[in-house]
Amino acid sequence: MHKRILVVEDDLALAEGLCRALTAENTLLDYCGTIQKAREYLTEKSPSLILLDVNLPDGSGFDFLKEIKESYQIPVILLTVNDMETDIVTGLEMGADDYITKPFSLAVLRARVNTQLRRITEEWDKDMGKTCDKIQEGDYIFDFGRMEFFYKGERVELSKTEQKLLKMLVENKGLTLTREVLTEHIWTCGYDFVDENALSVCIKRLRDKLHAGGCIQTVYGIGYVWRESDE
Repeated sequence: MHKRILVVEDDLALAEGLCRALTAENTLLDYCGTIQKAREYLTEKSPSLILLDVNLPDGSGFDFLKEIKESYQIPVILLTVNDMETDIVTGLEMGADDYITKPFSLAVLRARVNTQLRRITEEWDKDMGKTCDKIQEGDYIFDFGRMEFFYKGERVELSKTEQKLLKMLVENKGLTLTREVLTEHIWTCGYDFVDENALSVCIKRLRDKLHAGGCIQTVYGIGYVWRESDE
């Protein structure tokens, strides 16, 4: 099982250096130099962890951090030259999982990255449990234990949030789950707010990635239900 790390950093030399330093077995590294590129990246791929520079050419890393936390369950480590206590507090209060000031030791960065990756694995094991590890239905194979998902034999990459949403839906096949139940189950990190459109956005991404418009059905005014596409 590979873990993917996204580095959002406009200093190309630093970004490439971080990617080389953090590349390891079962760990893939990508980088984007702007917030816009990172937004586009997140619509296509699902990183396990984001290293986010606070000062970017097209906006504030703090604002993008808020955006990430409203729509995704992805840990974020902030990278910044600012070491003022107010900046650190701001980052942590906005949901950052760690905060590292430049210049920093690569050994320390590796240790903190590994801590976040271990936490992801532990939380996943706790959230997913041992039930419903593998489901095969029609054109789909969902292996929740290995975090591998296939549509017509082609592998589909899902974020942790999308995986949790999918598991809730398929385990309760035929039952309508309210928006409140889904939101409470999926966003369990204790953040002070979740954008009211976050669930709708997540549903759309899941439908698009799995070509599941016929399976993930909207029950208007209530929530969503997973049904076989020919039902």
